[in-house]
Amino acid sequence: MILIDQPYISKFLLKTIKENHLEIVSTEAARTMIPDDSLNWVSEKEAVKFIKNNPNCKLYTNSENTINWIEKNLSSTKLPSKIQIFKNKIRFRELLENIFPDYFFKGIKFEDLVDLSMENIKFPFIIKPAVGFFSLGVHKVDNPKEWPMVLDKITNDIAEIKSFYPNEVVDTSNFIIEECIEGEEYAMDCYFNKEGKPVILSIYHHRFSTGKDVNDRVYTTSKEIIEKHLPEMQKFLNALAAIANIKNFPFHVEVRIDKNGTVIPIELNPMRFGGWCTTADLSYFAYGINSYLYFLNGTKPNWDELFKKGKNKKYSLILLDNNSGIPENKIASFNYDLLLSDFENPMELRKVDFNKYPFFGMVFVETSLGNEKELTQILTSDLKKYIKVKII
Repeated sequence: MILIDQPYISKFLLKTIKENHLEIVSTEAARTMIPDDSLNWVSEKEAVKFIKNNPNCKLYTNSENTINWIEKNLSSTKLPSKIQIFKNKIRFRELLENIFPDYFFKGIKFEDLVDLSMENIKFPFIIKPAVGFFSLGVHKVDNPKEWPMVLDKITNDIAEIKSFYPNEVVDTSNFIIEECIEGEEYAMDCYFNKEGKPVILSIYHHRFSTGKDVNDRVYTTSKEIIEKHLPEMQKFLNALAAIANIKNFPFHVEVRIDKNGTVIPIELNPMRFGGWCTTADLSYFAYGINSYLYFLNGTKPNWDELFKKGKNKKYSLILLDNNSGIPENKIASFNYDLLLSDFENPMELRKVDFNKYPFFGMVFVETSLGNEKELTQILTSDLKKYIKVKII
């Protein structure tokens, strides 16, 4: 069963729903986004009854905006509490304390940040909303002198964040301070099957331009990335499965791998794969994997066969966040054609209203081995070359 809500559904997910006659809950939000009566719509009443009678049924959501519907309609089930264990970063860290006993973290209310003492804080640290999304409100603090400036940024972030997403998606009333994990960052889409065993559907290298960078600009997957990191990722998820007791549950997972090869989780996003239908669709472009169907059908990728059919290239998701320093209200337009011309093989462009959300869109690209410079260029770009400023 599929639960759809704002802000976005991709053509690929919609095509998957339609061609496979997947059940889709007939919420007001879903009907507004998808005016197609030919889909296999299920009334909200029927959906609630089915989920209550089948607590381990498979439910996929495209957006964390659906959490509000789940909490309102399924409060008598265990689903809301399962979601909150992972969605709330403080509760998630508490769950993992026995696996990572030396990991430093601290929950704190927003109003208490101004009086935060630096004496017992381990530097550098990351501070972010305890319930968050898309790197919104995330900051790195290297030393005590930086804290006043970061606190000002957080205060300014809050007003902007509240205009983008509901509290169930990004709640700025509580923050988490946690140690900065050194190492390369990776993300993966996965699910826990009917036996509670984790199945990995893809792995993505999340690259950063600098040590201060916390943005979601470039995610890359390839045969080399998956083959290299699949064993330790599986080992980590197996350890998580042993304490989480979760079945038929999809996740988008973000981790760092330190110099010793230890996988340390950053966050687990429940009930979905990458936000805005990103990473799951990227897996289809790269390997022909339909992650939505793999989860719903309980299928496990045969990587050896998939790699034989592949082109052995790199496949990347580029998120065009507005890091230009130019306020959205001063931007006249964004030159998407110029952007596409800077890539060897752009596979799909998705434009986003930058006046409504703090980014210009996203592009999926295929890159030949040896031509990674195009990924480095966009990673370090401030995007000003694509922006036309309003003439006042």
